[in-house]
Amino acid sequence: MPVLLLVMLAMMMLPVPAFLLDVFFTFNIALSIVVLLVCVYALRPLDFAVFPTILLVATLLRLALNVASTRVVMLHGQEGHAAAGKVIQAFGEVVIGGNYVVGIVVFAILMIINFVVVTKGAGRISEVSARFTLDAMPGKQMAIDADLNAGLIDQNQAKLRRLEVAQEAEFYGSMDGASKFVRGDAIAGLLILFINLIGGMAVGIFQHNMSFGDAGRVYALLTIGDGLVAQLPSLLLSTAAAIMVTGLRVPKTWASRSTGRCSLRPRRWRWQPA
Repeated sequence: MPVLLLVMLAMMMLPVPAFLLDVFFTFNIALSIVVLLVCVYALRPLDFAVFPTILLVATLLRLALNVASTRVVMLHGQEGHAAAGKVIQAFGEVVIGGNYVVGIVVFAILMIINFVVVTKGAGRISEVSARFTLDAMPGKQMAIDADLNAGLIDQNQAKLRRLEVAQEAEFYGSMDGASKFVRGDAIAGLLILFINLIGGMAVGIFQHNMSFGDAGRVYALLTIGDGLVAQLPSLLLSTAAAIMVTGLRVPKTWASRSTGRCSLRPRRWRWQPA
């Protein structure tokens, strides 16, 4: 963890080659997919208690990559679409598809989905879950003491249950704080998009004597590719956070609960002729 923090600080302060950006962006996307799968198949939220810390570190890594990629786009954007690496170029070309207006609209829709729907909803659920978990702590402690006095559990079991109650309250409190970082990251991604587009076009026109159309084509692709390669992991982690805070405290994974509920009444899913 300390080494990763030093690497993120170095990415913010020092120039990063394009091939290293490809490596870090690929690692960031892979990390987000792995975290999402772990959240889907976790039996209980406490089985992945380190998730708030991972969410914070992944957010800081994504912001550091945004700073590094912005520096590369500003300094070497005039060299062409591959100036910031193959990953940004590939994402930009796939989303734009030859039409820059469509690319900007699609990216704006992804930003709205991430910020307005997923991130805001997950943040609200985290806040409510943390509040109700803290309010329920005294009752849970009294229930443990009552079971201990009645002889239903021994001292070791009571100690483990008290520890689990404390960890649960700490987890949801940490999730409430981590959700604020995720929401701030979504806002920062939107601002970085406009900064890259406007600043890149200004650099291309006034410093490299590019025409307005050429600067728009080059920096629009780089900006959209950079924004999408950062927003895709953000959307995955926001979804993972929403799954974690909405999961029930039962010994079943989220995937098994979902499929089990859908197949609970199979007759309801059969086709009925009109």
